[in-house]
Amino acid sequence: MVQKIAENIAMAKVDLKAKPYNLSDEDIKWVKDTISGMSDEEKIGQLFINLFFFGKDQFSGNELTNKQILEKYHIGGARYQGGTSEQVQDLLNDLQTNSKIPLLVAANCDAGGNGAMNDGTYVAKAAMCEASGDEQVSYDAGYVSGREEQAIGVNWNFDPCVDILYNWRNTIVNTRAYGTNPETVIKHTNSYIKGLRESNIGVCIKHWPGDGVEERDQHLVLGVNDLSVEEWEQSYGKVYRNHIENGVHSIMAGHIALPEYQKKLAPELEDKDILPATLAPELINGLLKGKLGFNGLVLTDATHMLGMSSAMRREDYVPQAIAAGCDMFLFFNDIDEDFTFMLNGYKNGVITEERLQDALERILGLKAAIGLHNAQKEGKLLRTREDLKVVGCEDHFNRAKEAAEKGITLVKNTFDQLPIRPETHKRIRLYFLEGEKGGIMSADSKTLDFIVAELERRGFEVTVNDGTTRIKGATLKYREEVDAALVFADVIGYGAENNYRIKWKTAMSNEVPWYVQEVPTVFVSLNFTTHLTDVPMVKCYINAYNDDEITITKTIDKIMGESEFNGTPNELVWCEKWQTRL
Repeated sequence: MVQKIAENIAMAKVDLKAKPYNLSDEDIKWVKDTISGMSDEEKIGQLFINLFFFGKDQFSGNELTNKQILEKYHIGGARYQGGTSEQVQDLLNDLQTNSKIPLLVAANCDAGGNGAMNDGTYVAKAAMCEASGDEQVSYDAGYVSGREEQAIGVNWNFDPCVDILYNWRNTIVNTRAYGTNPETVIKHTNSYIKGLRESNIGVCIKHWPGDGVEERDQHLVLGVNDLSVEEWEQSYGKVYRNHIENGVHSIMAGHIALPEYQKKLAPELEDKDILPATLAPELINGLLKGKLGFNGLVLTDATHMLGMSSAMRREDYVPQAIAAGCDMFLFFNDIDEDFTFMLNGYKNGVITEERLQDALERILGLKAAIGLHNAQKEGKLLRTREDLKVVGCEDHFNRAKEAAEKGITLVKNTFDQLPIRPETHKRIRLYFLEGEKGGIMSADSKTLDFIVAELERRGFEVTVNDGTTRIKGATLKYREEVDAALVFADVIGYGAENNYRIKWKTAMSNEVPWYVQEVPTVFVSLNFTTHLTDVPMVKCYINAYNDDEITITKTIDKIMGESEFNGTPNELVWCEKWQTRL
């Protein structure tokens, strides 16, 4: 069925003189001459983006050195996990030094340079940008992301997320979505990209054809955007057309199906035939590159995610992703096996000669568009320690402080319980709620330590609650000992559940807000914006959007009445429940 659909959909060929490439004749000559000089193995290698870890390549399951990976598998792009600015810079310099063709090197900076290195500057997540109502905050997030990426050698950014948050239960894009309607998303993502492009970073938007409609996570299941054709055109269609018109370099295809549109484009499809966009020629070649006229590069989302891996055998979907219209394949599973799968797919005709040539022209075209070929030739591809001076510089921190000032949101304060100050509420019972332990994005105990230290520095006496017990004790005694309760929820998770909710430390834990009628209680979310569904009884609720030190400090300022709350919540914070508004 897939092969039949692919044959019925014309492949849109790249035009390297048009946007987003806008290449000169000399640039195009470099692209085509480089491709013509490649072996089949080198061509296949360009399709892959490898994930590097410090010490070894954990995804490919082998002990190859970075140089051996480059020499044997000829990868076209790289991403990496973890590392300080110096460690990442050293890694990327080593990779570029040992790569025959300059590498596209990507990071996930959706909120600042913290997405590219452990010591990068967080500015603002998309949800905070939306709450601020100020496009300058979005610009600053992109600006700082680009400057700090450039300093370490990153040249391609896998953000912004241009999804629209329609479903309040969706936590995979909860704080990564810039709004609940296309107009807001367009406004803020345009500003983010404007800031990012100050540093000549390749731009990638995601997750085609659009997340945020349902509540499930494509790491775990096939995602489904079930909008009608008309509904999609008036929402995600508007967003993607805007960015294509503005010349976005690349688009990441999600493991998300768009059944109504797929059946319109390919009427022979039945429910059992529906595939994620990463494997669906009707969505990549037909809709994105065809009807919408996208002339840039399409890459898959991470290919170990269940939304893709459950569709067919890996042996089949590795080459099928390229045959369907994706130009690059994100991450190996087993490096030798995946490389062989892709090479065999080319030799067996799953990937045609025409499709491979087009993919390679788009890949090398992007490298030329951001000047990598000239930088390599002129010896300017590598970064120095001097470049790192911008990481965490005063200007970036000031932008972060301004973003927190504008974005932190008082969602409700129906008992008029603020301010909370040591002069009036000295004895604080502190409740700290966490998400999964040991996960990719698990909460950090340093967050609790900083909150305690900051409150004590302000003059509060802090007792951290032990939530592993159900014993609550006498309520009158509680009121005698506690002047106010502060609850900080640092519930962070990724890829282990379809959606993340508050999980109390034990059944009927004493941290459950039974105390809201006993003492003034303030609940602060340091990540997800929709916790009111689990704590509707809380009368003072704040969305702070992140657990960095600047955000926590600014939040405590506002709780104490030392500055105003300036953020504005969207309607989804109420989780479609009347109780949450009380």
